[in-house]
Amino acid sequence: MRLEFLKTAAVLGLLTAIGPFAIDMYLPALPSIGANLHASSGATQASLMVFFLMMGLGQLVYGPASDIFGRKAPLYFGLAMFAIGSLGCALAADIQTLIAFRVLQGIGACAGMVISRAVVRDLHTGPDAVQMMSLLMLVFSVSPILAPLAGSLVIAWTSWRGIFWTVLIAALIGLVLMRLFLPETRHRHLRADSTIRGALAAYRELLRDPSFLGLSFTGAFGVSSFFAYLSTSSFILIEHYGLTPTQYSFFFSINAAAFIGAAQFNGALARRFGMRGLVRFAVSGYIAAIASLFALYLVGVDSLTVLAVLLFIGYGFLGMVIPNITVLALEEHGAIAGTASALMGTLQFVTGAVVMTIVGRFLNGTAMPMVTAIATCALITFTLAQIALRRRAPAQIAEGSARAEGGLETSRD
Repeated sequence: MRLEFLKTAAVLGLLTAIGPFAIDMYLPALPSIGANLHASSGATQASLMVFFLMMGLGQLVYGPASDIFGRKAPLYFGLAMFAIGSLGCALAADIQTLIAFRVLQGIGACAGMVISRAVVRDLHTGPDAVQMMSLLMLVFSVSPILAPLAGSLVIAWTSWRGIFWTVLIAALIGLVLMRLFLPETRHRHLRADSTIRGALAAYRELLRDPSFLGLSFTGAFGVSSFFAYLSTSSFILIEHYGLTPTQYSFFFSINAAAFIGAAQFNGALARRFGMRGLVRFAVSGYIAAIASLFALYLVGVDSLTVLAVLLFIGYGFLGMVIPNITVLALEEHGAIAGTASALMGTLQFVTGAVVMTIVGRFLNGTAMPMVTAIATCALITFTLAQIALRRRAPAQIAEGSARAEGGLETSRD
């Protein structure tokens, strides 16, 4: 591979990784943060929830901002906000201060996730673009597996505050590498047609499309079932089932591996059975596994083994749902794919934040609130999938695409 290609991939990979690692490294620390700051489980979870919420809402801003002002200026701003937030979290003396600086962290973290994809599109097309985008997507695959383990090791060597010092150092390294090795890829003459009015018109068009919204919320509630597990699992597995932070990290990684592993077969399965057929099959397997888990816990079963096995199966099926739902939602909006992708990301993170807030209020020291939240999200995902996958008539699809392209062009004029 070319040296410049690898340098760019390395810088963008780090910028993309900062947000996911700030989530996943944090998970093993939740119980110790609550104990150290004398905070309730709900208040401690709020520090995770606000990070998700800000990452979701921030995507709506960074996408258009990077078109209007160039790629690097919003990246500098985002990394600076993330660094300030990390420093404040590391020094926080109470849970309210921690939550406030987690807001700043979230606002900064999503910049790298959104803008890195735009930089890839600026620099490459064809096989090179696929290759670089695959490297960036690998970060999302590796983060849920390695980050909790890394977080537990940092906690063991230092304390929960060491996690924030670690991500602060990563942000500073990102700033230096971006300054040295990442050129501005959105030059001034390319920004002339990018306006706030155009972005608003594109968002308005998407919000009027029931097919896009149905598919987006199908994916959002599917992802939220994983977010519900992500936000509560450390309390349940460490405090209820008695796992150590290191054991918890391995346990968490198993379910993340199921999600990621199943997703690797999507291409071959979609070519053979079609994306819609594959989603219908996968969402049926997903609800079957999660409904079985809920039924067993409802009748009194409280087994770590049962939880592990059925979540592994359920999240394996979910790994075949999310990527295909994403492609289906974007395929009718090629002219505004970037805006559509940003809106999908926002819907996922905001829905996840709401779900995490609700389940956090019902925590009672057992696994039942977590299982109930996961099962509820699974049921909504299954129901929305059946509705959203009803194929629209070709004329409707063509009309929707024409409206999207026409709205964008009109706004530019």
